[in-house]
Amino acid sequence: MFRSNTQKLVITAFFIALEIILTRFCSINTDILRIGFGFLPVAVIGILFGPLWAGAAYAVGDILGMMIFPTGSFFPGFTLTAFLTGTIYGIFLHKKTPSLKTIILPVLIICLGINLFLDTLWLSILFGQGYLALFPARIIKCVVMIPVQLILIKLVWEKCITKVQK
Repeated sequence: MFRSNTQKLVITAFFIALEIILTRFCSINTDILRIGFGFLPVAVIGILFGPLWAGAAYAVGDILGMMIFPTGSFFPGFTLTAFLTGTIYGIFLHKKTPSLKTIILPVLIICLGINLFLDTLWLSILFGQGYLALFPARIIKCVVMIPVQLILIKLVWEKCITKVQK
């Protein structure tokens, strides 16, 4: 479908820009919580181009977003989280068929493993607060985001991406 790395790079750059906009301007942000839609462009990159492109794109998006629209101090742990998130989307969604069964495992790994445990660790280190003190708000984020991610990724995949891939 995409014949050259130049095409992939241009499309990826578009989705990085979209990720930055969705994360920085279309999210609910507090010091310890961000609920938004920045995951969606990264999931699309993972579906289209695989784990390395998606991981690199999300890491680049995290760094650029922090440089252009800073919301606090830069912490490399969140860039690692971004890379792992994109990589997981790519591993589980690239060259697969769109179904809830396909989407549920990466969403659970990302929301429960990466966002709940790893991001909470980074916040604990960054703010000097106890890990368990941050946990309740982070659990609420996961409860909200799991169904949102499942529904939106499935809808975008079925309605948009499958038409582009044909």
